[in-house]
Amino acid sequence: MSRLAVMSPVVAERIWALPVGAAAVKFFQYLVFRSESGGALPSQRQMAREYQVTPSTISTLMEPLFDRNLVLRSGGGERGGNRYRLHPLAAKYSSTDEMEAAFAKALKDMQAGRLPGLILPEYQAVPPSGGAQPELRIA
Repeated sequence: MSRLAVMSPVVAERIWALPVGAAAVKFFQYLVFRSESGGALPSQRQMAREYQVTPSTISTLMEPLFDRNLVLRSGGGERGGNRYRLHPLAAKYSSTDEMEAAFAKALKDMQAGRLPGLILPEYQAVPPSGGAQPELRIA
């Protein structure tokens, strides 16, 4: 039986524009799939086994995601290692209500400085207004 998951639209709508490599974007998709509701992630060692790469490769793939605050780390995991989780605005949830509550808490935590904000690209151009046709040329 599969679990129903509500995906955050915050990252999904802009993932194509992230200034990170394709391998990191693909790995981020794995992280979202593999995460628990609310964003908790397995250990780096477990991710390496599942993704069939070395732990150092996992570190390399996660670095641009840390830089954008899509993945957060905290100390105190297995044998004093790091624990990882998706940013609450990038995580999946078991229901819309759970997502809305997590977003409200995350926004309060960001305003209070307890949670970093996501670093996502802004839209660079507004879509054309109704009826306007883009100038397309054949190369």
